[in-house]
Amino acid sequence: MKRKLLMGTLVLLVVGLGIFFSVPTLVDGRMNTVTHPAPYAADAKATSTHQTLFVADLHDDALLWNRDLLQRYDRAHSGLPRPLDGHVALQVFATVTKSPKGLNYERNSADTDSITMLAMAQRWPVATWNSLLQRALYQSDKLQQAAQDSGGRLVFVKSQQDMSAFVKAWSADSKRVAAMLATEGLHPLEGKLENLDRMYDAGFRIAGLTHFFDNEVGGSAHGVEKGGLTPFGRQVIAKLEAKGMLVDLAHASKPLMDDVLAMATRPVLVSHTGVAGTCPGPRNLTDAHLKRIAATGGVVGIGYWDGAVCTPTVESIVRAIRYAVDQVGVAHVALGSDFNGATRTPFDVTGLPQLTEGLIRAGFTKDDIRAIMGGNVQRLLMQSLPAA
Repeated sequence: MKRKLLMGTLVLLVVGLGIFFSVPTLVDGRMNTVTHPAPYAADAKATSTHQTLFVADLHDDALLWNRDLLQRYDRAHSGLPRPLDGHVALQVFATVTKSPKGLNYERNSADTDSITMLAMAQRWPVATWNSLLQRALYQSDKLQQAAQDSGGRLVFVKSQQDMSAFVKAWSADSKRVAAMLATEGLHPLEGKLENLDRMYDAGFRIAGLTHFFDNEVGGSAHGVEKGGLTPFGRQVIAKLEAKGMLVDLAHASKPLMDDVLAMATRPVLVSHTGVAGTCPGPRNLTDAHLKRIAATGGVVGIGYWDGAVCTPTVESIVRAIRYAVDQVGVAHVALGSDFNGATRTPFDVTGLPQLTEGLIRAGFTKDDIRAIMGGNVQRLLMQSLPAA
């Protein structure tokens, strides 16, 4: 009898663990969706134009999920063969390290976290279970290992020298993607300025200051206090600039944006956002902030999901791009998909020719399209990354 009970308990344990470890894949598939499945048709002019573009996307959260970056999946938004199909030349991968339970756009405290259970269920190293820094470093390792295993199809970029070499190689053979590393919020610093050195050494070159909650650096657009830079945050901004890292104001509260823009001496970007002029919302940029960001020489990445453009359609994305261009000029507008960020988008990465088609129909010139689809990001990185 005791033996049967033991065997029954073991069976239940094995089944329970199997369910637990399978949950992340189910969540990934249900949270990262498209309004229309592939394939994505575009007309001949758009298709041929798209093949001439250096396409750059400022934000993808694929590192969060239990996926091989080099494998094609039938779920979510990317996976290396698909960016090549979409003619993507450069992808910024962000690391998500903490996310409040009951996540919403209006008000979140920093007291809870849903990433801990996700890390356990995805069998991340034990060190990541209780350390936000270790979660960031683990995702950096994951990206760099994928680059090493890709046979040259995925190229990790950290400097102007890396970018120059990549662009030269890409111009000869576009079947490769440059990968850059960003952090979605600086809570992985864990309140210690010296941890910025560890993140820099791990390859991080773009630093989002906050995510969905206030942290030691400053206030989130979705936080409780929604304040500006803290004294620690001012130290962080100075050190980011000294190290040649780009400051990203995505998810920043308005007071935080104001404080950063008042002290910034280098270009500032917003990796994934919308504009209040076409889609009002807590995180979408006002005309005044658009102009102040452009005045630094920075760029704004227009997102593809409902929180950024209200309705996830090509037409809504193009409308937001047109509005931003009318406010600050074509040189300061870029793409920031938020692929794989628990978002629903009009297409996966293979559908990008449809966006090129939308820009053509909206009356943008070929030079405008080249700049918006990636040229502006390429220029910013060549000017702002560390030299070597």
